[in-house]
Amino acid sequence: MPTATNQISPAELACAVEAFLATHPSSSVLEEGRVLFDMQTARYSVSAAHGRCVIQFWSEERNIVRTVTGISTRKEMLRLETRRFGQTRPQMLELVSTSDRRTPTVRETTRKRYVHLLERVLVLSFPDAKIGEMRTAMDLEHSFGPAYARATLLLGQKAWAIIAVNGEEPESTIDGILTVGILWLDYCRRHSGSRRIFQGLKVIVPPGAEPATRARMAWMNPALATWELYTLQEHSEELQSVPLEEGNLETRLVQAFDPVRVKERMRGAIDSVLALLPSSMRQRTEVCAISTSEISFRLHGLEFARARRTLAAGSFHHQDAISFGAGRNETPLTPESEVLFGELMQRLCEGRSANGSVLHPLYRLQPERWLESELRKSIGEVEPSLREEVVYSQVPAFSAGDRGMIDLLGITRSGRLAVLEVKADEDLHLPLQALDYWIRVRSVHADGELRRHGYFPQLEIADRPPLLILVAPALRIHPANETVLRSLKPEVEWTLAALDEHWRQRLKVIFRRKSHPQPFPDC
Repeated sequence: MPTATNQISPAELACAVEAFLATHPSSSVLEEGRVLFDMQTARYSVSAAHGRCVIQFWSEERNIVRTVTGISTRKEMLRLETRRFGQTRPQMLELVSTSDRRTPTVRETTRKRYVHLLERVLVLSFPDAKIGEMRTAMDLEHSFGPAYARATLLLGQKAWAIIAVNGEEPESTIDGILTVGILWLDYCRRHSGSRRIFQGLKVIVPPGAEPATRARMAWMNPALATWELYTLQEHSEELQSVPLEEGNLETRLVQAFDPVRVKERMRGAIDSVLALLPSSMRQRTEVCAISTSEISFRLHGLEFARARRTLAAGSFHHQDAISFGAGRNETPLTPESEVLFGELMQRLCEGRSANGSVLHPLYRLQPERWLESELRKSIGEVEPSLREEVVYSQVPAFSAGDRGMIDLLGITRSGRLAVLEVKADEDLHLPLQALDYWIRVRSVHADGELRRHGYFPQLEIADRPPLLILVAPALRIHPANETVLRSLKPEVEWTLAALDEHWRQRLKVIFRRKSHPQPFPDC
């Protein structure tokens, strides 16, 4: 059911809009079903002054300014009741988060057509086998959604689980197929009794969409199942086998730098920003160097301002340019915008506090970044063997044209690398997302790239695969996560650390699950 919030204050309206747009940077703004702005390219500002919440959207094509008078929320959507200046009749703007903007009817038709095609292809490709029932129905109890076609391939007492996805689905859905496939194989085995032995899993994806799944499947445990990957060209109905090789993702790192020197060099900009903050916020603000010429200001992981060192116009002298807000809401900090900055900081200070209201949008915004900021301060609580003095946060890794960010990269006292993936909310795909980063770190370490790019200077890095550490609040760990983790090869040594729900007040691990560590020969 929609949640109406029409009786909230202008400041709360502004917070709700900011939180939605910050959480969904690829959202769209619709009016009467027509897309006015794509927030990947458009910009916005929102303020709550003089008893009104005013929002502005602009792009190269258009510019609108509206007063927001009410909000109603639905899943992945925010509906704004707005008024134009000088008009009393309300108008509705819809902020839609999903990148899949097909109508439900179009999605259903596409999926039904794909199921019929898949049945024909499987019959032709595996003539000696019988195709079991094809399923696409939603099954929330077992984490199966309608985007994936699930089937079985029967050969006497032997059988295979089959999972497939069509090329019209969003990229994130296609990349999530292996997680669902592992759960489908587990389901088939548990419900087959002693009648059939399921040998393994066949995964079918569109051509060109296989790199991520291929890299992941190379690290599935062959002792547990046989893993096979295929591509299906829908136009020609051609099914092609994809070889699985334990190769490395195409990965490159950015050069590491000394954050202390960056802060010293930009001390003037740092002092200018801190001086404008409320005193109660100043002590809680993190000042993070994110490059050799850029400083990020964060409150419990939420970035609210940046300082960049640039060349002054018409000269070779450097100057520090300060902006506030984030993403498409970024605004230069000038004497004219200081009032707006102060207003935003006051809302931020009140809403983003460890003892604040859990209903406040700024309290709920970007929980992973909040949790990550707490881990940086107390990483030894999660894994006592980790060095606390050297932890890299949001390490950029580029792979196959896609930019990824490793949440935290640490090292143990014995010199073993550790990849930490952080989630504050339940996520079915957490294990394989973490595996992506583990593969990348393993690759750059094996190639000597970490040392060449200046990571962990003066420390000896052990010649061993990294540890994989997944961190999440205990009640937010998806029940299926362990099933997926236990499908990984023994070389992927993992720990699942479950935190107390009150981690914002105090970071405390209440239980750990671990893989069975593999003996490592002395060299």
